[in-house]
Amino acid sequence: MSLQTVAAPAAGSLPTPAGIPRFGHPPVVVASWRDRVRKALAAGARTPFYLFSPLPVVERLTTLSALQFGVPATHWYSTKTQPLAPLLRWWHDLNRPVEVVSELEFRLALDCGFSVDQILVNGPAKHHWLPQFSATGLRVSFDSLSEITALLPLAKRHRWITGLRFLTEAEFDPDHRPSPTQFGLSPAEASVALRRLRHAKIEPFFAHFHLRTNLPDPSGHLAALQEIAAFCQAERWSPSCVDVGGGLPPQFTLSRSGKTLSGGQQPDSYAPFARLLRPALRAFPNLRELWLENGRALVAGSGALAISVLDVKERRGLRQLICDGGRTQHALLSLWEQHELLTLTPRRGASVLTAIHGPTCMAFDQLARQPFPRSVRAGDVLIWFEAGAYHLPWETRFSHELAEIWWEATPGSCQKIRRR
Repeated sequence: MSLQTVAAPAAGSLPTPAGIPRFGHPPVVVASWRDRVRKALAAGARTPFYLFSPLPVVERLTTLSALQFGVPATHWYSTKTQPLAPLLRWWHDLNRPVEVVSELEFRLALDCGFSVDQILVNGPAKHHWLPQFSATGLRVSFDSLSEITALLPLAKRHRWITGLRFLTEAEFDPDHRPSPTQFGLSPAEASVALRRLRHAKIEPFFAHFHLRTNLPDPSGHLAALQEIAAFCQAERWSPSCVDVGGGLPPQFTLSRSGKTLSGGQQPDSYAPFARLLRPALRAFPNLRELWLENGRALVAGSGALAISVLDVKERRGLRQLICDGGRTQHALLSLWEQHELLTLTPRRGASVLTAIHGPTCMAFDQLARQPFPRSVRAGDVLIWFEAGAYHLPWETRFSHELAEIWWEATPGSCQKIRRR
């Protein structure tokens, strides 16, 4: 498979307009990323390039692992969120498991050293690719009745650890709220699925749901847990594990309208999530473990995107920076998220409203629109933070080459792991 991080305002930057919150990376974090980018440039990096490090993941894993749910919790690495082989291998060395949703991700996990019993298979339509992996002890979440029909013989023969993914009332299409998403089993389908598995003498081990990502508060998780608990009671099913999907928002990220994705909570505080889930989990009498798949919250801070200013324009009261990297190729999330964007070398002086554009012939290619020092000029290097989640999976080569990727294997040591 081809490998495919909002700080306190830097000196010279314009304070955020009143009414728009801006949580900032601590100055030490900003300084560390600037130092990493400088070292990569000194080692020969050419913008645009991604730079990734496992150290921020350690910090966020520590925060998530400190949450108390009343039962042991396992944190799964969401491969789709950051399919970066060195980071996966680093995660493997911690003896932690991964979650995959496609054949490509499954093969990547195997290539990175994960054994079958360290892999959880989620996602739809897996019956079209999973049969080629006749692995014993695989963890599989059934998403449809068709999957069960096709995969049940394999599940029985290879002693898979199975689960049911539910479509709960808390899950909806974000683009059309009256509509459900395409994932999971309705309660009626789940009832049929449970009967089929039991007829084959398979008692599913876990119940699974995944609401969405960037969830501002845990109320949806609570509603989903209550709905599944009621189903389990009616069906006399007592799963040993509940897989709670639905991503906690990443730290230091805002919506495009300037709202905190954490619903007003400090972005590094996930305590309300654990506090609300604890009593809800007691409705599962034989629960032994909780599984969590918080991809963004875990790995968003693991990366940054470095770009260079190529040209500067100013008209109709707007200053425009044309850069060699942007939304179209490298940061699709900028369509609905604001990330901190700073100059590598702090620029001082008055700030003006500035649009930061990528190099493609697309008006869509706007990485950010924010106050920026007027002293920024062509040749300056900019750093887009929180680029460790969904940047590589949605990377494009629209009119240009793919960017370089640099990896901080050890503190202070950068190496290129993908050339332009």
